[in-house]
Amino acid sequence: MTNKEFALHDVVEMKKQHPCGENRWKIIRMGMDVRIKCLGCQHSVMLPRKEFAKKIKKILEHSAD
Repeated sequence: MTNKEFALHDVVEMKKQHPCGENRWKIIRMGMDVRIKCLGCQHSVMLPRKEFAKKIKKILEHSAD
């Protein structure tokens, strides 16, 4: 993915799907770390920004902000 412009409240697709079967995540916190929440089971995960940028596949929905 060449364009890694993501923002708070964007819905993204990750390269690997979550064990619950969902592949869509919402960005709920940004800083040095990025916290994302699974849209299937509501589980949240915190990743370092660099690791998150590597694991993101594409942005599905941009935030309304």
